[in-house]
Parts: sequence; C-alpha cells; structure tokens
Amino acid sequence: MEGRGLTDEAVSSACKDGDPITKDYMMQQTMLRVKDPARSLDFYTRVLGLTLLQKIDFPSMRFTLYFLGYEEKSDIPADIKERTAWTFSRRGTLELTHNWGSESDESLSYHNGNNEPRGFGHIGIAVPDVKAACKVFEEQGVTFVKKPDSGKMKDLAFIQDPDGYWIEILSPNNMVSLMLP
Repeated sequence: MEGRGLTDEAVSSACKDGDPITKDYMMQQTMLRVKDPARSLDFYTRVLGLTLLQKIDFPSMRFTLYFLGYEEKSDIPADIKERTAWTFSRRGTLELTHNWGSESDESLSYHNGNNEPRGFGHIGIAVPDVKAACKVFEEQGVTFVKKPDSGKMKDLAFIQDPDGYWIEILSPNNMVSLMLP
C-alpha cells in the first residue's frame, strides 16, 4: 500500500457490516472550536446560509455550544425540551464551541489541521453552482484557499472561516467529472 491508496479488494475487506444495533445511528455533528462566536456565527449564517438551531450555555464550565444546520427556522420547536431533542436529531449539524474569554486572548488561535502536524482537514458544503457561490463569497470578502479554476481539480473551491478552518465548496453533480483522468 505504500505510496498508493487501498485496492478495491482491500477496501472491501476492511469494510464490514456493523452490528445490527448501528442501523439507526447517524452522523449528527462536527464540532469546531471558535475564538469569537459573533464573527463565526455571522460567517456561518450570513455567508454560508446555515440556521442557528440552538444555543446551549454551560456557565459552570465557561463555554457555549452553538448548533447550526440547513433547516427552516419555522421548523425549530419553541419548547426547550422539544428543541433540544429536535436539534440532536438533525443530520450533519455543525457545533461551534466557544470557550468564554477566548475572543480577548490575542495569543490564542486554533489549529485548522491543514498545517503541520496535519490532522483534521475540512468540512464540505454542497451548493448547486460552485462558481456562482464563489462569486458571492468574493463579494463578501471571504478568504479563498483554492478558487474553482485553480489547481488540478476544477469546479471545486476551498474557503476559510474566521478561525482558518477550511470549507470545501462542491457541487454534487460535478464530483464524478473530478474523478476522471
């Protein structure tokens, strides 16, 4: 395998059926630590169009969680118990974690996983038209890591959020053409 990915046979051999109990499991959230929640909430709601589903404060531990997703505001339950159960039943949400006071710590920055040592890479947002989305991002002053016409993989972009985390901007209909030689 050195220098190459797994063969199809090796992938097939490595992937097993989960225990039957896992049939109702789902990918519910990805968590990112944020330094300044006001900047991050503005970016994720105004620039990327996510909706704030719920804010949960933990005063004794001095942090707040903000859950965002692509949901209709009118679907969010008003009752706190219903809202909490509903929030944690959504697929693919983004959890922004703010440790209180981090916004005033000049020396604090979070590792985005794309610098050494590498680890976490990015989150991905599917859009109908990558170039149209990127035009709006440019108008809003968003930082680009890769624009759709640059690099070897065309029609795919990477932008950065206020903490430097990478966000892949992709169109599901373009993904097959990216795999062709």
